Order: sequence, then structure tokens, then C-alpha cells
Amino acid sequence: MLFSQHQRAWMPSFLAGLLLTVTSHSQAHGLAPVSGLLTPESVVQAADGKIYVSEINGFGQDGDGQIRVIDHGKTSVLVQGLDDPKGLIIIGNDLYIADKTRVLRMALNQATASAEVFLAATDFPKLPQFLNDLSADANGNLYISDSGDILGSGKGGIVYKVTPQRQLSLLLDGSIDARILAPNGLLADAKGEHLLLVDFTSGVLYTYNLLTKKLDEVASGLGGGDGIVKQANGTLYVSDWKSGKVFKIDQQHKVTLVKEGYQSAADIALSQDDHHLLVPDMKAGKLDIIDLH
Repeated sequence: MLFSQHQRAWMPSFLAGLLLTVTSHSQAHGLAPVSGLLTPESVVQAADGKIYVSEINGFGQDGDGQIRVIDHGKTSVLVQGLDDPKGLIIIGNDLYIADKTRVLRMALNQATASAEVFLAATDFPKLPQFLNDLSADANGNLYISDSGDILGSGKGGIVYKVTPQRQLSLLLDGSIDARILAPNGLLADAKGEHLLLVDFTSGVLYTYNLLTKKLDEVASGLGGGDGIVKQANGTLYVSDWKSGKVFKIDQQHKVTLVKEGYQSAADIALSQDDHHLLVPDMKAGKLDIIDLH
């Protein structure tokens, strides 16, 4: 069962709030680094400037995960009782969450925060092993990566597409293309014709044409590829969870190191102004902000 912060005792949330430190300076849209997070994995900024962070907390410990909201320096727990929440995406007024073996959905325009099961583990053709990243196109289609045995053999991953009516189809796996090992970060284009995906095991970034079913390599050497974002000018950014780095990939597919030194750079996001990169450092419990100007 999922509980909102209003359904839990106030003391744990109060103490958790004391552990959070937000830097005093404020950037555009209220962006500022945050520390004291509980194993942050993914981040997304809504149109109103609010930032949502998935916190795994104890990995593999069901029920202790949560979603935190950061609103111009003020942090609060939006919903608790999750398992291992990872990828986040906003479609309309709804926040979708990849939570271990299921996908949750919660309305962001309601007074009381609560999450419902959008896709249960039994809705998938194969029981999910490690639901990881989410992306969406302008038609409201959802794309989901199951990274498979990501922490073991590094294989067995799958990429799914889900329509707004919850019609689920398998797009890619190792039997369709042997290069698919542990797909992690996803990024769909607006039309839903192309899907970028980075493989955690191989460190290769691919583009998949959903019309021709063709998979092409874009760049390699990205380590434990995690999150993918794309600026309006076409520049791509990919995080490397294993080596704690963030890379830039230009339109000629040249790879450049942007920043290193993270303990584990997880699922990144672009700010609404398109000029800041939000980087969850999972093991460090921090959210970093990179100025892309």
C-alpha cells in the first residue's frame, strides 16, 4: 500500500527535512544543489518549476522509497511507501514512476498526493527484473526500460512501449538484437518515431527507428550509461553511473566530458529553461546543478 506524507507520522519527515541542506544561492527557476537525499535516482522538473526526485532509500527494501518535491529551495516528501523508485516522467498533469517491477502514476494537480498502479508486474509479457527509465512522446505513449539482470550478468534487458490506453508492446530485447544487453536511459522524440537508448552494460548510445525497426549506434565509451537528455539545439547529454561522469554528444556524434567526480551520476534531466542539467548523485545523496550556458 502507498501512503502520502499526510498518512505517516510527522516526526520521520520532520527529521528527514532537517538532514536536507539547500544552498542559499538560487539559480533560474529556483535551481540549487541539494544534499541529504536518500539514494536519489531520477529527477524531473515540471512546467511550474517544481523538481521531483525519486529516492530509493534502502536498495531492495520494499516500502521505504519515496518521491520528494523541491519547490524553490523548500523540500518535502510528496509520497511514501514505494519500493525502489527510479525513472520519472511527466505526461500532462501526471507523474509516472518506474518502481522496481511496476509503473505508478500520480496526479500532480490534486490536494492529496497518492500513487496508483498504472502497470502491475503481471501486465508485462515477461516478469520485470529491473524497471529503470521512462520516456514519453507528444502522443502520450510511454517508453519503459527493463534493465534485466543489470547487477549480475548484465543481460536480459527489454524496452517496452505503452499507449495511454495501457496497450503494451515489446520493442527490443536480446533476441531481436543481440546488442541489447541492459538498456537504461531512454529518450523518445516528440513524434514517437525515434527512440534514443543507452546500454548500461556496453556504454553504447543507440537510436532506434520505430518505423523501420532499425537500431543504429550513435556513440560509445559512455561507461555505465544511465540518463539521456537533449537540448533544443540538438546537443545530447548522457550520464555514466559507473564512473560518475556526464558526457556531451554533439550533432556530429563527438563525445566530450562535461563533468566528473560524482560517486554515481544517475538519471539526469534538463531544466525547463533548457540551460541547466539536473544530476542526481545516487551514492552521495545529492542533486547537482550544471550550468550549460
